[in-house]
Amino acid sequence: MNFDLPLELEAYLGELDAFIEAEIRPLEQADDNVRFFDHRREWARTDYDRGGLPRHEWEDLLGEAKRRADAAGHLRFPLPSEFGGRNGSNLWMAVIREHLAAKGLGLHNDLQNEHSIVANFPQVLMFRDFGTQAQKDEFIAGMLDGSRSICFGLTEPEHGSDATFMETRAIKAERDGIAGWRIDGEKMWTTGMHVASHVMVFARTSGKDGDADGITCLIVPAQAPGVKVEEYLWTFNMPTDHPRVSFTDVWVPETALFGAIGKGLELAQHFVHENRIRQAASSLGAADYCIRESVAYARERKPFGKALAVNQGIQFPLVELATQVEMLRLLIRKTAWEMDRMTKPEVARQLSDKVSMCNYWANRLVCEAADTAMQVHGGMGYSRHKPFEHIYRHHRRYRITEGAEEIQKRKVGAWMFGFAGPRKAKA
Repeated sequence: MNFDLPLELEAYLGELDAFIEAEIRPLEQADDNVRFFDHRREWARTDYDRGGLPRHEWEDLLGEAKRRADAAGHLRFPLPSEFGGRNGSNLWMAVIREHLAAKGLGLHNDLQNEHSIVANFPQVLMFRDFGTQAQKDEFIAGMLDGSRSICFGLTEPEHGSDATFMETRAIKAERDGIAGWRIDGEKMWTTGMHVASHVMVFARTSGKDGDADGITCLIVPAQAPGVKVEEYLWTFNMPTDHPRVSFTDVWVPETALFGAIGKGLELAQHFVHENRIRQAASSLGAADYCIRESVAYARERKPFGKALAVNQGIQFPLVELATQVEMLRLLIRKTAWEMDRMTKPEVARQLSDKVSMCNYWANRLVCEAADTAMQVHGGMGYSRHKPFEHIYRHHRRYRITEGAEEIQKRKVGAWMFGFAGPRKAKA
C-alpha cells in the first residue's frame, strides 16, 4: 500500500497556499476586515437589530472572497469540468478541506457559513442528476453566477432525524386552469432563507407516516404567497440564518416538481456521503490546529519557572488527541479513496458505515481538542482573543447536523450486526 499523496495534489495545496497569501489574506486585513476574525468576530458578523442575521458587510466580504476564488479557478474545484470545475475527487477534497481547516480561522475557510475558497456545490449535482432540462438551465447556471440561491426544507419543528414522519403535506391542486400542488406545513433550520430565491420543500404526497416512499420535493419561490419566515433561531454560534418557515396554502405549478413523485428522500440523500466525509476532514484539520497551537503554547509558557510542556498532565491529553488525529486521518483518506472507486449507490451499500465512523468521530474529536486547547491556554484560551471557543461553538453543531452522532452510530451498528448493509443477507 502507498500512503503518499499524489504529487499533483501536493502541488495543488501549494497553489492554494499561494493564492491565499496573494489574494485572501490581503482582503482579510483590508478595511479592518480582520474584525470578523479577531476577538470582535461574533459582534462584527451579527446584526442584532435584524434578528441576529449576518451583517451585510460580512456576507459581502464572503462574496468577494468567493469571486476571487472562482476567478482563480478554485471555487468550483470539485465540480465536473462541464460546470467549470476540475473534477475534484473525494480524496482530493478530503485532503484540501483538512489542509484549509488546519490553518485556523480566516477568510479562506469559515465553515460557520459553509464558506471555503474550495466550495462544495452539492445542489448543482442534484439538479444535474434529477432536474428537468428547464430546471438545469435555470438553476445550475443561476447557482454558479449567484442569481439563484436555494434553501433546503426537510427538518420540521417536531421532526428532525425522523424525517419520514414529517407533517408537511402537498396535494395536487389546479389553479387558473394550471395543474400544480398545494403545500401546507412548517420547516425548521431552513438555512439561508434570508437571501434565498427558492427553497426545496420536502412534503408527503402519499403513503403513511414512517414510509420512506411518498415524500416529494417541490421547488418553491422564497417569496411565493403563503411562505413566511416565522422566526430566526438564535444559536450557540452567531450570527443566525436558520429560520422556522411556514407554508400556508402555497401553490406551485407541476413544473416545480423536482425528481420523481414520492422519491424525494433519494434527493435528500444524494450528496450525504460526500458531505459527511468532507465535513469530517474539516473537523480533523481544526482538531489538528488546536493541538499544534497548544503544544507551541505549552513550550513557551513558563509558570513556576518551567515550561508547561514538561508536565505530563499537559502532555498526556495532547498525546491522546494527536494519536486520534493520526488514526482518523488514515481512515478518512482510505474511505475517501474507496469512495472514488465506487458509484454513489455502491458507496451507500458498501461504505456508508465507514463514512459515518469518520464523521461522528471527527466532530467529537474537534470538540475535545478545542476544549483541551482552552484548558492548556488557561484564561486566554477561554477568551475570544484565541480562536478555540469559536472552533468549539462552530464544530459542536456538526454533532447534530448532517446526521446526529447517534444516528451515525446507529448506522454503524446496523452494518456491524447485519440489520443493514453487506452483512444483512448473511445474518
